[in-house]
Amino acid sequence: MIFVLGIGGTFQYGYHMSVMNSPSPFIKQFINDTLIRRSSTNITDGSLTLIWSLVISIFSIGGLIGSTASGYLTRRFGKKKCQLCNAVLPLISAVLMSLSKTFGYFEMVVAARFLSGFYSGLGINIHAQYVGETAPRKLRGFINTTGPVFVTLGKLCGQMVGLRELFGTEFLWPYVLLFSGITSLVQLVALPFFPESPTYLLLVKGDKEGCLQALKQLWGDRDHQPVIDEMLKEQNTQSKGKHMGVLDLLKEPSQRYQLLAMIGLILSLQLSGANAIYFYAYDVFQEAGFPEDQIAYVSLGVGTFEFISAMICSLLIDRFGRRVLLLGGYSLMALTLGLLTVTLALQDAYFWMPYCSVGLTFTFIFLYGAGPAGATISTCVEIFAQAPRVPAFVISGVFSWLGLYILGMIFPYIVETLQHFCFLLFLVLIIISVTGIYLIIPETKGKSIAEISQEFNKLNFRRQHNEVITATSEIVLCSRL
Repeated sequence: MIFVLGIGGTFQYGYHMSVMNSPSPFIKQFINDTLIRRSSTNITDGSLTLIWSLVISIFSIGGLIGSTASGYLTRRFGKKKCQLCNAVLPLISAVLMSLSKTFGYFEMVVAARFLSGFYSGLGINIHAQYVGETAPRKLRGFINTTGPVFVTLGKLCGQMVGLRELFGTEFLWPYVLLFSGITSLVQLVALPFFPESPTYLLLVKGDKEGCLQALKQLWGDRDHQPVIDEMLKEQNTQSKGKHMGVLDLLKEPSQRYQLLAMIGLILSLQLSGANAIYFYAYDVFQEAGFPEDQIAYVSLGVGTFEFISAMICSLLIDRFGRRVLLLGGYSLMALTLGLLTVTLALQDAYFWMPYCSVGLTFTFIFLYGAGPAGATISTCVEIFAQAPRVPAFVISGVFSWLGLYILGMIFPYIVETLQHFCFLLFLVLIIISVTGIYLIIPETKGKSIAEISQEFNKLNFRRQHNEVITATSEIVLCSRL
């Protein structure tokens, strides 16, 4: 079930993040030729750049809409049915992209990218909630980290498909989305054999028997009544009942710090410098002496390294806990960024310095994948109960996709202004993130939702908590001799 959910969930997001990089010159040429044929005049570079920016950014807009719609759709139709319908969209997107050059409409590429963003945004939220709600507590960390594993696998497959030996050529680029369609087709065929989320069946649909059958299918035929009792206890502790919208969540005082923690974790991932590392990878490898026609394969090695590190994270998270991976990972990433800034500044001073930059690049990617990238998703799933989890992931998606869009717009200017010293900016942001994680986020390993909520309530209701402590401490013992 983990595999079937993954190839139609976060895999799609990772795949579309990387698959357009290699064939981009051919797509730009197709757009240029199409416009010249229509207007019989040459178009300006500015117009071409604007259209290409639309092709790239429309993915984030589609992702934002899909992520925002996930709350209503999953609450209304359930995770399984939504994911089944979502698996049809990659097939449509692949067909649009494949026929774009045949019909001579670059607008079909834009539409394909929009659909890709929509089902990626919807799929990320469904995937994270679905696996989180079907995972037994002792395997919860491992199963939750499979989401980031499939993101990195998607990036790796996108890089491979975009190579000139496969679809990264002038004639085959329209078929780069076929692999995405094939994986979704596999999910479309296989997912009906798996059950709906037990938590959704019990707490939203009120189907106790269906929940019990789903638990038996997923966890084995044994006594699951304690698990059902824990779910019902979770529902009874929620002040808003079994339905909670985005506005309800924003107004709910008992979820204030959980929401703040989730937003902080999402922004920390995007502002950690990973995009800067990928941006500079080409220059770093070129300075290290790699031939230009081989740099694409070295970059593929970076993607492979990230995939391996994400798998390592899934093995470590239930042993060391989420908090250790977050704090330790970000701290070592900050140290790596500082060293990388030094090596890039001294790139021409010593012949061996470029190789140090390459080593630090791989080290940063490993730390990113083995620490924060995997632990963030697991933590975000575990700190929310069923009722606020759905709107929380809607808010998470809004911040994630808007952040991706804004960062994509301003990041080139940051790099152009600061050059390699931009890593110092990310280093400061990571230090701020580490401080916030240390002060706000408790360890969630092996804890129930009720226990995690009690940890956060010390912050959500700090004033009341302090008053109780003060009252209990103001006890005067006296004796009369």
